Amino acid sequence: MSSIRVDMTISLDGYVAGPDDGPDAPLGAGGFRLFNWLDKRNDSGPSGEVFAESLATRALISGRRTYELAGRWGGDHHNGVPIFVLTRKMPDETPPGTVRYVTDVAECAELARAAVGDGAAMVHGAGAAQALLRAGELDELELHVVPVLLGGGRRLFDHLAAEHVELDLVRQVRTREVDDPGQHVLHLRYRIRPS
Repeated sequence: MSSIRVDMTISLDGYVAGPDDGPDAPLGAGGFRLFNWLDKRNDSGPSGEVFAESLATRALISGRRTYELAGRWGGDHHNGVPIFVLTRKMPDETPPGTVRYVTDVAECAELARAAVGDGAAMVHGAGAAQALLRAGELDELELHVVPVLLGGGRRLFDHLAAEHVELDLVRQVRTREVDDPGQHVLHLRYRIRPS
């Protein structure tokens, strides 16, 4: 059975980018601090294992803003998987590589599920994550919680519906073996309970 999983690094106060993010500063002021844990992505420890799982996903859903701020990943996020960019307005340009623009959240989820078969699709971007969650199309949250308070920026969980979303903890792994405190992270995976 297919699943759609948000895969985002987040500060303890809920930010995925620092203040003033934009084309010249894609992660905003102080936002690169969130990704120090990726220095250990090729190691055999928890961060390496979690990173390898993310690269085993078979498709990517991204918000258009995230896609553009990430330099469009050169048309290939990882291993040539299909990339579905959720956008409000179709751009005029032809997208590179395996990229496809989609304006409807349900259609985007349907395309991603068809592309992954019995595997998982990864979601990047706060806007895309919020839209999929509101539409009931999100199955899991994979959060890499970094022990830092950014104090401002772009939040992952803004603009949600008023009702509660119940989560079941599937896994929690922390990086105890890391000597550099700047690379500490708590990897959490939650399953979203159907409403």
